[in-house]
Amino acid sequence: MAYLSGLNKYKDFGLLIIRVGLGAMFIYHGYPKLMGGKEMWTGLGSSTKYVGITFLPMVWGLLAALTETVGGLLIILGLAFRPACLLLLINLIVAAATHFGKGDGLDGAAHAIEDAVVFAGLFFIGPGRYSVDKK
Repeated sequence: MAYLSGLNKYKDFGLLIIRVGLGAMFIYHGYPKLMGGKEMWTGLGSSTKYVGITFLPMVWGLLAALTETVGGLLIILGLAFRPACLLLLINLIVAAATHFGKGDGLDGAAHAIEDAVVFAGLFFIGPGRYSVDKK
């Protein structure tokens, strides 16, 4: 489709749209978990049992909530972008494993898997030109 090839010069703007959209949604979902307190963190952190981690569920839950919230902000800003992508990818792998472990199947795990694939791709692509830590 040659007539759409002119859009190639807007790749960085496309990455910005993806970053802002994904980052905002992760803040939206992560902030209530972060504000949920010890009970919320313990419940969230107990999901690590599906990947073989059974100790300190409250700590893992707090780290997961922080990863979603702060990671979402870092993704929007393009600051520490690749580490944030990696941490969110790990978070989503645990989320997918949890859905499978609870018997939700692929239908239940699909959203986590889809987001994990996006963060894996973004990890390699980088944040684009419109980012705080652009060189």
